Amino acid sequence: MGHDHAHGSGVRHRGRLIVALALSLTVLVVEAIAAWLTDSLALLADAGHVLGDSAGIVMALAAVTVAQMGRPGSRRTFGYHRTEVLAAGLNGLVLVGLAAWVVVSAVRRFGDGPEIDAVPVLIAAGVGLVANVVALLVLRDGAQESLNVRGAYLEVLGDALGSVAVIASAVVVLTTGWDAADAVASLLIAAMIVPRAISLLREVAEVLLEGTPRDVDLDELRSHLLGCTGVVDVHDLHVWTITSGMPVMSAHVVVDDSVTRMGQAHEVLDQLSACLSDHFDVEHSTFQIEPAGHVDSEPHIHH
Repeated sequence: MGHDHAHGSGVRHRGRLIVALALSLTVLVVEAIAAWLTDSLALLADAGHVLGDSAGIVMALAAVTVAQMGRPGSRRTFGYHRTEVLAAGLNGLVLVGLAAWVVVSAVRRFGDGPEIDAVPVLIAAGVGLVANVVALLVLRDGAQESLNVRGAYLEVLGDALGSVAVIASAVVVLTTGWDAADAVASLLIAAMIVPRAISLLREVAEVLLEGTPRDVDLDELRSHLLGCTGVVDVHDLHVWTITSGMPVMSAHVVVDDSVTRMGQAHEVLDQLSACLSDHFDVEHSTFQIEPAGHVDSEPHIHH
C-alpha cells in the first residue's frame, strides 16, 4: 500500500532562503569593495566565501522551485525532488574549490604581502558579522528539516566565523602592525570551509546511494512491524530518502494463516502504516503481503 508523495521540506523554506540570500549579497558587496580598497586578502577570501555561499543559496532556491513545479509522472514517479540533493552536492564542490583558492592565495602573500589598511577592514567585517547573525536566526528552524537549508545555514555560520577571523586579524594589524595576520586569517577561513563542505557532500552521497536515514534503526523498525497483529515475519526491508524530509520504505510482510480475507489484510496494512507514521515519521510506505512459505519461491537478491 502506498501513500501520497509528500513535498520536500525545502519548498516550505523558500522565504528564509530569499532573506538569507539578500543578506549574503549585501555582505558580499560591502566586503568586496572594502577588500579592493584595503588590499586585505582575508576580507577578499571572506567575500569569495560569501559569493560561493550566495551561489549555493541560489541553487537551493532553484532546486526547491523545480521540485515544487515538477509533478510526478510516468518517467519520474517522485517528480524532481532529487534536484535539491544534486544542488547541495554542487554547492559542496564549489566550497572545496573556494577553499583551495584561498589557501594558494594566502601562501603567496606570506613572502610579499601588501600593507593592510585595517580600519576599513574592521568596519566591513563588523557589518558582515551582524548580517550573518541575522541570517543564522532566519535559517535556524529550516535547517532542522531541509538538506539545502541546512547547507545554507552551515555556510552562513562559516561566514560569521570568517568575519570574526577578519575582525581579529584587523585588530592585530592595528595594534602590532603585523600585516601577515591578514594571510593567517585567510588560512583560517579556508580551514573552516573544508569540513563543512565535506560534511555536506557526505550527506548528499548517503541520499544518492540510498542509505538508511541516520535517524532510522532498522532493527527497531522491524520489531515494531512484527508487533502488528497477524504479522509473523518481515523481510526485504528497505528505508531510504528521496530528499530531505521525504523518507520512504518498502517491505515484504508475511502474515499468519488466520489472514485469509481481503478485509483482514486491509486491517494489517492499516496497522503497519499507522506504525510507520506514528513512530518513524515515514508517510510513504509500500508493503507486499505474503503467506508463510512464499519467501522460499522468491529470488534472494536482497537482504
